[in-house]
Amino acid sequence: MSTSVGFLRRETALVTPDAHRRRSAIWAAWRVAVVILVVLLWGLTTDVVFSGNAVLSRMGPVSAVGALAETLGEDVTLSAVTASLRRLLSGLLIATAVGVPLGLLFGSRVLVEYATAPVVQFLRMTSPLAWAPLVIVLLGSDDAPVITLIALAAVWPIVLGVSSGTRALDPGAALVARSLGATRWEVLRSTVIPGLAGPLRTALRVALGIAWVVLVPAEMFGVSNGLGYAVLNARDNLDYERLAATMLLIGAIGFLLDRLLSGGRAERR
Repeated sequence: MSTSVGFLRRETALVTPDAHRRRSAIWAAWRVAVVILVVLLWGLTTDVVFSGNAVLSRMGPVSAVGALAETLGEDVTLSAVTASLRRLLSGLLIATAVGVPLGLLFGSRVLVEYATAPVVQFLRMTSPLAWAPLVIVLLGSDDAPVITLIALAAVWPIVLGVSSGTRALDPGAALVARSLGATRWEVLRSTVIPGLAGPLRTALRVALGIAWVVLVPAEMFGVSNGLGYAVLNARDNLDYERLAATMLLIGAIGFLLDRLLSGGRAERR
């Protein structure tokens, strides 16, 4: 045992601050290299492999970045981004308001989780976009159907994440708090909420990714603005440079949203 501890201490001591900085720099260089490689492959595909294709040849990196620089200065782009983010946030708030209590219930009541499992799995595995015709019939056009589809997509990762986190909580902490005279709210505030912070953050990141993917096709049904509508509009107008630019913008915003939700922390190296 002492030999193992000593070995671990020596291994830890070997990772000096300078060594860690050098390793971080090397890893960052690899990340940049991969991005450059992907861009080169993108350009090779559009400009060489499919140079004779009337669509793909106009969606290369140079054309896309140039079109993106132009569209970023337009009011219509700012309006589309604002509308999409508003719908995304509204859908995520609804999904969180529904998903957290359900996750707490399923995680703390085994019988409830067991009894509802078939229904939950059926609903979870049904594509949110499959609900689009029904949602449009019930709610009409504009924001309401899009927000509803986002909420339907985002709620299940939150339910499952909170449920799993609830089951993983240490029951001894709650018992100690209750033995010291803590009320139910005090137990919830002092043990349950801090214990669920990590699982909830992870669940929200998963929900955000799914919601952002669903947002684009959802905005192709009955709305006249938003990033999904911008994709559809560019396609209908045969403006493939703008189509590629909008795809870049969607990916960039999604990446920034994920980094924001993760607190901007770098991956563990």
